[in-house]
Amino acid sequence: MPELPEVETTRKKIEPLLLGRTILEVSHDAPHRYRDTHLAAGRRVTALSRRGKYLMLHLAAADAAQDAPHDLEFIVHLGMTGGFRMERGKHTRVTLRTDAGELHFDDPRRFGKMAVVPAGKYAGMPTLTAMGPEPLSDAFREEDFVALAARAGAVKPWLLSQKPVSGVGNIYADESLWQARIHPAQTRLTRGEAGRLYHAVRDVMGRAVDAGGSSLGSGEGNYRQHDGLSGLFQHSHVVYGRSGEPCPRCGTPIEKMVLAQRGTHFCPQCQPLRREERA
Repeated sequence: MPELPEVETTRKKIEPLLLGRTILEVSHDAPHRYRDTHLAAGRRVTALSRRGKYLMLHLAAADAAQDAPHDLEFIVHLGMTGGFRMERGKHTRVTLRTDAGELHFDDPRRFGKMAVVPAGKYAGMPTLTAMGPEPLSDAFREEDFVALAARAGAVKPWLLSQKPVSGVGNIYADESLWQARIHPAQTRLTRGEAGRLYHAVRDVMGRAVDAGGSSLGSGEGNYRQHDGLSGLFQHSHVVYGRSGEPCPRCGTPIEKMVLAQRGTHFCPQCQPLRREERA
């Protein structure tokens, strides 16, 4: 957390607050975590975009023509507990002061990161550089995904690597694999399995974006939108966080295991591990 749906919701919600505004100052006390943010001062936000779990503010000189290309990107990774707020709080780590006011980045567990870099230059960001296609874009093609899946190792860690498709994290991997009836540890997917998973990823991610993402629990650091509102997709979770509850498809209790150091939820009846060799 947050994953693609939460980051996309954040982008949509803060876009009206930042688009066209000039950043006057970025204040924080952790230059190793928020790199070169001073370069954003005096720049105008020309667009806000997202790549996987990364939020990007595109910056141009404040006095440049309205249609001038941006030359810097302000890249934000929310980490596990990061999010923007209208008001300063006890966990505020970064404050963006613009010509229209302030926006604060809160992050109780301090895993969030920021960096200002030349546009398109992502040296030192290997995940961003090697990231796969966006799951809801035309670039995410079924035939490419099927070909990659045929050679993949355990499917859930493969999804979490961001290489076959971007933005899928722990929650949405579990939900997509349940929908596709595939065990999280399954390797070398058949064409039929990979095709089902391709469509499940697109469906789950699309519904999660529409619902504003997932908010889990009520403690500090749980995902909220900048105005304090919760996402709603947690009400649609069928396996994630539901260990011991009946599978909505067959009634078998949902199980939880640790796979590649990540808690993983699945239905042992609907998602059997296929062990036989393929012909």
